[in-house]
Amino acid sequence: MTDVERFEVSRQIAASPSAVFAVLRDPAGHVKIDSSGMLQSAEGELVAAVDDTFVVHMDRESLNDYPLGKYDVTVIITKYEPDALLEWTIRSRVSAEPLRHLYGYRLEPNDGGTRVISYYDWSQIHEDYRGKGVFPVIPEAGLRATLGILARTVE
Repeated sequence: MTDVERFEVSRQIAASPSAVFAVLRDPAGHVKIDSSGMLQSAEGELVAAVDDTFVVHMDRESLNDYPLGKYDVTVIITKYEPDALLEWTIRSRVSAEPLRHLYGYRLEPNDGGTRVISYYDWSQIHEDYRGKGVFPVIPEAGLRATLGILARTVE
């Protein structure tokens, strides 16, 4: 058992913050850069503000950990700063309320392009989920791999 409740990784990407953010605010962009294999497709408009939502069609069998099969989640934007910050949580069939595990990207422009920080924070999950081995859903290596796919996509 570990007390860690947040992963944060970063990667230098040779692209402008606006080029990176264009992928991140697009529901289809999330599917395109996903390293887990769970995200199958997405429906919705480009996000442009806190509380915007879109639907992602998932396949949990990619992780081979819980037999959830195919299902949908609603992504709910919790922080939005153009070309700088995007954060979200999800609501799924498991709970009518958002699960309060947060995913996000911070973008820091520099001379080489953009330092992209990806994070996953499950410190706010409901007590019912603690100690059950459900969280974290994605390992730290998954965040790193997704940044690699993001780099390949925008560079």
